[in-house]
Amino acid sequence: MTQAAFSASGRQAAAAKTATIYRMVMPKHTCPYGLKALDLLKRKGFAVDDHLLTTREDTDAFKAQHHVQTTPQIFIGGERIGGHDDLRRYLGLAVADPKATTYQPVIALFAMTALMALAASFSVYGSPFTVRAGEWFIAFSMCILAMLKLQNVDKFATMFLNYDLLAQRWVPYSRIYPFAEGLAGVLMVAGALNWLSIPVALFIGGIGAASVLKAVYIDKREIKCACVGGDSNVPLGFVSLTENVMMVAMALWMLSGLGAMGAAM
Repeated sequence: MTQAAFSASGRQAAAAKTATIYRMVMPKHTCPYGLKALDLLKRKGFAVDDHLLTTREDTDAFKAQHHVQTTPQIFIGGERIGGHDDLRRYLGLAVADPKATTYQPVIALFAMTALMALAASFSVYGSPFTVRAGEWFIAFSMCILAMLKLQNVDKFATMFLNYDLLAQRWVPYSRIYPFAEGLAGVLMVAGALNWLSIPVALFIGGIGAASVLKAVYIDKREIKCACVGGDSNVPLGFVSLTENVMMVAMALWMLSGLGAMGAAM
């Protein structure tokens, strides 16, 4: 059955509004996809006959009977639809591709750090729109980006070695980088030890920017960015370049002594 026909039959079946689902609900495990499928069916107006598979024996017997490898399994109008993703396709809904490139992680990160900076500025100065808010935005972003990398340093380092010029010559730098970024970010939030945070940010930001420019804009490589950790599907390019340019710009701003952080030197 084609996707179009599958979706059409799903819309027709929706008119009947009856479905049966078999899902695992055991003492130590409740299948999350079973819950998602049950919720989707109810939100679409189906009357659901909910069958719980409460033991491993029940589950194995069900799989053998219907010749399937996984649960949940949904039946509509006597027809086996399949699992949660199959149900979404049947109803004409999109199914996310876990390997697809996306900018969602960095959009969420920068939106949150911007709001944090505005909130901190309002709390301290009574106004969200201050020079300090701009400085905090960059510093908070550096801290959160470092935290994401530090969740799994090995995975980050492996991805980072794909493109960073210094890490490819001196491998230990791939593990040092997230610690250096986090250190510079924390010091910039505090406005302390500028003599240390400025050169660290200039160094790692400058090398990072040069590495991205070479990999993406000169060598024309299509690889994933390690900026938000080693499990990222964010493509290397503008986002990673922005991260590094922000660090360099922040360091130069502080070095100029124009901002609140620079005044602390």
